[in-house]
Amino acid sequence: MTRLALALILSFFASLPARAEVEIQEVVSPGGITAWLVQEPSIPFVALELRFRGGASLDNPDKRGAINLMTGLLEEGAADLDARAFARTLEGLAASLDYDVGPDAVSVSARFLTENRDDAVALLRASLIEPRFDQDAIDRVREQVLTGLRSDAKDPDKIARAAFNAMAYGDHPYGSNYRGTLDSVSALTRDDIVAAHSAVLARDRLYVGAVGDITPEELGDLLDTLLGALPETGAPQPGPAEITIAGGYTVIDFDTPQSVAVFGQLGVEQDDPDFFAARVLNQILGAGGFESRLMTEVREKRGLTYGVYSFLVPRDHAATLQGQVASSNDRIAEATTVIREEWARAAAEGVTPEELDAAKTFVTGAYPLQFDGNGPIARIMVGMQMLGLPIDYIATRNDKVEAVTLEDVNRVAAELLTPDALHFVVVGKPEGIETSLPNEG
Repeated sequence: MTRLALALILSFFASLPARAEVEIQEVVSPGGITAWLVQEPSIPFVALELRFRGGASLDNPDKRGAINLMTGLLEEGAADLDARAFARTLEGLAASLDYDVGPDAVSVSARFLTENRDDAVALLRASLIEPRFDQDAIDRVREQVLTGLRSDAKDPDKIARAAFNAMAYGDHPYGSNYRGTLDSVSALTRDDIVAAHSAVLARDRLYVGAVGDITPEELGDLLDTLLGALPETGAPQPGPAEITIAGGYTVIDFDTPQSVAVFGQLGVEQDDPDFFAARVLNQILGAGGFESRLMTEVREKRGLTYGVYSFLVPRDHAATLQGQVASSNDRIAEATTVIREEWARAAAEGVTPEELDAAKTFVTGAYPLQFDGNGPIARIMVGMQMLGLPIDYIATRNDKVEAVTLEDVNRVAAELLTPDALHFVVVGKPEGIETSLPNEG
């Protein structure tokens, strides 16, 4: 079938109504690989999601960026196919393979037609088990990474984010750029990339989700064919990050008319009993767009910014509550003061019943919209597995949100929000903020 046919099928899925009622089956392959499956035979199409826990955090400290570079090379040739031949074969199958990496996981997303399943799985298997890592491909992808790093060094948003991470997470892998530095990436060898491959692509940190036209028996056989030859174990996971956020300011001098600030404090883990109360609280405080308190006070009432946001960041080994704002150099100090005041007001006074109802309505109403196709459902199932959530979580998640009370949110606000510990990393030439560090970008 042609790529046009695949595009038509994908457009059909995009037009389906959002749904959060899915029937998940647990499948264990004959070789012992576990996956979650939503069987949907009405369209001859399968979405397969693989995730390997650890991701770029498994880099050796002196080889930072190796796992990111390795992941970028998985589609650059495998087995007897060089990069061009691999791309032509994938095109001919009307399939898609996407490889991604972050601080906590390497993700592989595959989409293929039922009639091409065996050939698509064989190609995916080759990329995971027999990547070529040809030197010309290494050099090409390395230069792409280096170009991105050079660009980041001139981007105030990226500079602020990097400085905040270094301040918050210290020597933990979260504290440095998972894509590496100009020096570390330039020094990586093919042997380093091979070592990165064996560190992260292993069965002891594997999670699988599948949605579409495939039976449990077929999926079990597919898993063993695709993944059975992976090494049983990989590199050890990093330990917890010691959060080192202290209240105050870090200013990085940068020649720009508008300062960017990333701010944050300790957060709440996703498996914490108070997580849903914190989720609702954050919706009210800074995640609710124009309905949030921060947007109302900082933008609408005072005109200090076009946008200000806060967000929960529950990673595998640390949890923070962060936010971001940009304002002119002469007004950024006032913007950060208002943010800290809103932090303090929420901690001291809590939220109103009206705010609680509106936030819960949004959080519960937005959830079904995430289930807008086979691929998103497969990704959600893998995320659930990584968090250790029960297989019926999708059906019960909104009940947990609805169960959050005003007393819950106000108690969590008082316990979680610590305005005196809120730290702002400001990049620009802010007036009225004196603590500073040189820009090393």
